[in-house]
Amino acid sequence: MNEIPNRSELNKKQRVSFGKRKVLLLLIDIACFAAAYAVAVMLSFLSPSWKTYSVWRYLSNAALMLCLLMGGRTVFSVYRNVWRYPNVRAYLAIVLSDVIFGSLSLVLARIIPGARVNIGFAQAFVVITVFDLGTLINRFSYQLLHQYRNSRGSKNLTYDAHKIGVAIVGAGQVGTKLAEDLIYTAGSHYRPVCFIDRDKGKIGAKVCGLKVYGDDESIIERLRDLPVQEIFLALTNLSSEEAAELYNFYSQTGCKIKLYEFPLKDAGTDNRKRMLRELRIEDLLFRDSLVLNDATSNAYYENKTVLVTGGGGSIGSELCRQIIRCHPKHLIVLDIYENNAYAIQQELVRAYGNDIPLSVEIASVRDVNRLDAIFKAYRPEVVFHAAAHKHVPLMEHSACEAIKNNVMGTYNTANMAEKYGAEKFILISTDKAVNPTNIMGASKRMCEMVVQCRTDSKTSFSAVRFGNVLGSNGSVIPLFRDQIEKGGPVTITDKRIIRYFMTIPEASRLVMQAGSMAKSGELFVLNMGKPVRILDLAENMIKLSGLKPYVDIDIVEIGLRPGEKLYEELLMKSETLSATENNLIFIEHDKPYTRAEVEEKLTLLRNAVESSMSTLSGKAIKRAMKRAVPTYKDPDEVNKDFDDSEEKKLSEYEEPQVAVTANTK
Repeated sequence: MNEIPNRSELNKKQRVSFGKRKVLLLLIDIACFAAAYAVAVMLSFLSPSWKTYSVWRYLSNAALMLCLLMGGRTVFSVYRNVWRYPNVRAYLAIVLSDVIFGSLSLVLARIIPGARVNIGFAQAFVVITVFDLGTLINRFSYQLLHQYRNSRGSKNLTYDAHKIGVAIVGAGQVGTKLAEDLIYTAGSHYRPVCFIDRDKGKIGAKVCGLKVYGDDESIIERLRDLPVQEIFLALTNLSSEEAAELYNFYSQTGCKIKLYEFPLKDAGTDNRKRMLRELRIEDLLFRDSLVLNDATSNAYYENKTVLVTGGGGSIGSELCRQIIRCHPKHLIVLDIYENNAYAIQQELVRAYGNDIPLSVEIASVRDVNRLDAIFKAYRPEVVFHAAAHKHVPLMEHSACEAIKNNVMGTYNTANMAEKYGAEKFILISTDKAVNPTNIMGASKRMCEMVVQCRTDSKTSFSAVRFGNVLGSNGSVIPLFRDQIEKGGPVTITDKRIIRYFMTIPEASRLVMQAGSMAKSGELFVLNMGKPVRILDLAENMIKLSGLKPYVDIDIVEIGLRPGEKLYEELLMKSETLSATENNLIFIEHDKPYTRAEVEEKLTLLRNAVESSMSTLSGKAIKRAMKRAVPTYKDPDEVNKDFDDSEEKKLSEYEEPQVAVTANTK
């Protein structure tokens, strides 16, 4: 039985193969130079004085010119390029290196003692021109041969009839590059059928042998008639609004729609090659991802010791990814759930190696002694407090645990930050803390009070409040995805329900930026734009799966859960908000409670927890919470105003349709 070669052996073979190709190209280039120099010499014979030139001087001049031209191409890394694929920069490098070093050889031939120039500037120009022309011809020929061999191999592997027919939206540089890759890559599963573009100069013409159609209303019926199963969006600078518009338009064909774009920079990678990927629900949020000024805020965390509680969770783990890129002196991941902590540890080690300044501590924020030992050992300068119970229905049932983990955990961690002289403490809060209707939201509002009352501390305390995070553990996106994969139905609590959304990277960057600008006692809030109807979210996710809502997958209403609102109230309507240097981040200037007042509230909650230890009932906790958090309301008090709410009007407002103007060139 043949043994499978290991990765090092394969890499060695690839390096040897690449080395052979490089030597072959070098020999071909030398032959091209010899031919070019011979042409120049023959032209020099037209000069009356050619008989005075010796063969030795012709050869010595040729050797000097060849050495400098080959040296120039080495300096410009010409032989490091992979010539199987079109590369404009590589072609330009050939021309520039030959012009610069060819001219240098002519100058040196004139100034080197004893040397005599056997060819003039005109002949030197001929050498460089013919040499470049020969080089470019052999490179183009190599590309064509490679493409021909791949296309033949592709046909042998998979018949065209069995390939997936695709239409490419965008007949510009990006689209043509994609088409060439699909046509000439061996084993490609796709067969480009046509281009779609709005450039009138291209419509009706052919690009890469494919006809270009316009993107008017007739294109939907045309695509239905063509052998097209998928549509690839190959456009540059495509915004979320444009992606949503294109998706809504082309989804009428029933085809699966994919994006051809640069991938996000994951931890430890800087991959700038465009990739095909399926549309995600984040692409259809009807707004662009928020652009935060990361450079300024990231500089703050450089060479600092940073502790992240709940570091294995959705927000906490993304914070760890962002922080490690800022080159901290030390990053400490603290989490009670060892599986999550292990996962982020291994991810960062794989991305950055074993030498990164990373420590993982398994601990509960409820355990004061354990927290004390950790803070004493590491002395963190910045603390991000993301550890919390966050599931609304579960915390309604286990109210006692919400107090112990969320409120008392925040209190314990804040005390340790003060005790060991941390510069900053940043609490991760939620929009559910605004006029809360459930124990989870009320507990987070209480956490904000714990943080805001410490305005007299040497440690700068602040809180960051934002809405739902797309794709976080336990959020609606993974739930819907799982239900769709299982054939449905998709369940939503109420078809009227609306929520504000942001992505995990947006949330973490906001937290980091707010933390860098925090001074003391601030409550940062984000302008999250327009709320999203959960029903629209469910319908779009079903469509993204290539299915039809209410036909292939049903959507079922199951009723509001205990403590659940129909809508989260606007974070931006308070008159006490003030802007920051980032026009998307605001500061809520509500009057903080004093330390003494907060201690009274904490005592009230501690007593309620103590009295509830022997029962599963949360009634005592809820009574105490309503006294501690004056804005805590019953859900019915908020939900009865839903129809007249500004949030409902905002979610129903249809913005004027904007033509897709993404650059296709």
